[in-house]
Amino acid sequence: MKALAAEASKLASSPAVWIAAAAGVLVPGVIAAITASSALGAITRGTEANAAIDTGYQELAFGVAGAIILGVVGVSGEYVTESAESGGGRQITTSLTVVPSRLRFLLAKMSAIAVSGALLAITATVTTMGVVRVVLGEHAPAWGADDVPRLAGVVCYWAYTALLASAITVLTRHGVVPLAVLIANTSVVSVTYLLTKITPLANYLPDMAGVRMFIRQLADSTAEISPLTGCLVMTIWVTVLLVIAVISFTRRDA
Repeated sequence: MKALAAEASKLASSPAVWIAAAAGVLVPGVIAAITASSALGAITRGTEANAAIDTGYQELAFGVAGAIILGVVGVSGEYVTESAESGGGRQITTSLTVVPSRLRFLLAKMSAIAVSGALLAITATVTTMGVVRVVLGEHAPAWGADDVPRLAGVVCYWAYTALLASAITVLTRHGVVPLAVLIANTSVVSVTYLLTKITPLANYLPDMAGVRMFIRQLADSTAEISPLTGCLVMTIWVTVLLVIAVISFTRRDA
């Protein structure tokens, strides 16, 4: 528990983590406001009868960039070389001195990242869905029992994405490459989405399968993947990458 508390404290004291939190909450909220305003205009003009079933949820798929930043900086910060005035060392050396067991240290860090990712997802979801309801008013999609597993899917997707990002960063030992690749794939040009146009197997990549937990109408997709299947597929990806990260971390020099 002390190791977990220490890792949580590191995350809370990192400016980059707060940037991740701001991005995770603001990005989907702003996009949701724009999307909902457009939908309201279409409903008012009579060109659309109702808002899309994925209104709000689709925006949360983009907001996962905040979880990616969280996962990357949560690990890469350990490998940043401090200034000469501070001794020129790295945080990882101090961390492993305090927690000699590499396995326990990494498990504590991953647990802190997963919990933080889940909390960020909850905050972003409340904010985004609130924006949708304020903008659309009576035209907002009705909430029901079916939304409970969808909301849980959002939280799971964000936590899993944070873990995927952190596992990849453990392997690269720096944050530039994983941050650039993962953020670009999420918000600019989704390579995994383009791959689904080449082979249906790409639908089982972690991000494409994971969004099925809460997105019901994926654009231009004919693949039938249930929310449960999407969750299981992403769980397998996360587990495999975490195992590889643990093996690499425990066997390599710090």
